[in-house]
Amino acid sequence: MVSVYEIIEKARKTGKVEKGTNEVTKAIERGTAKLVVYGADVEPKEIVQHIPILCKEKDIPCVEADKKEKLGISVGLNVSCASACIIEPGDAEKDLEVFIKTQNK
Repeated sequence: MVSVYEIIEKARKTGKVEKGTNEVTKAIERGTAKLVVYGADVEPKEIVQHIPILCKEKDIPCVEADKKEKLGISVGLNVSCASACIIEPGDAEKDLEVFIKTQNK
């Protein structure tokens, strides 16, 4: 199975991703996010603690990634990234569908 990092990287190259908690929060509220990912190791936790709650309200798949550094790399940053979301999956569409199905089990 493809990792969430690989799906985000593919979506970044062929579709559209948002990075950073402010942009991700806006995308969730607008309902444009297809998948939201946030780092498990974000400190302080308050930075991202609202994200899973918002996603549940809007019925948007939300995943906790183990490392914010790896999340940063997958969205094309040289620094760590607290959260990111896929707006347009591009070539990652099939991988995204499979990933979401496996998360919901």
